[in-house]
Amino acid sequence: MTKNIGIPVSFPKKTPDVNDKKNPFNGTLSIRGKTFEGIVIKSKAKNTVVIERPAPIYFSKFKRYGRGKSKIHAHVPTNIDVQEGNLVVAAECRPLSKSVSFVVIEVKK
Repeated sequence: MTKNIGIPVSFPKKTPDVNDKKNPFNGTLSIRGKTFEGIVIKSKAKNTVVIERPAPIYFSKFKRYGRGKSKIHAHVPTNIDVQEGNLVVAAECRPLSKSVSFVVIEVKK
């Protein structure tokens, strides 16, 4: 049974783990706040990835934009497969650990 998370994304086709409560589609985790797209740069930790997203920086002295980036840790539910280099959509949720407050909701091709 998958529930509607309130964001128009494709539902994962893989069957989830029964005990995964940190899953927005099948568990009790609710989505709130910001959503963003980014590229997965690390996926070494268990059920956690590091997502890098571009963040333009404006320099008022030169009236130009520079390239910046920010790294965000996100939880990966058991029914989503993510590898390094994938473009993913992450959404904000309640704090899941000290540094994780986002969850991956979709992998874009």
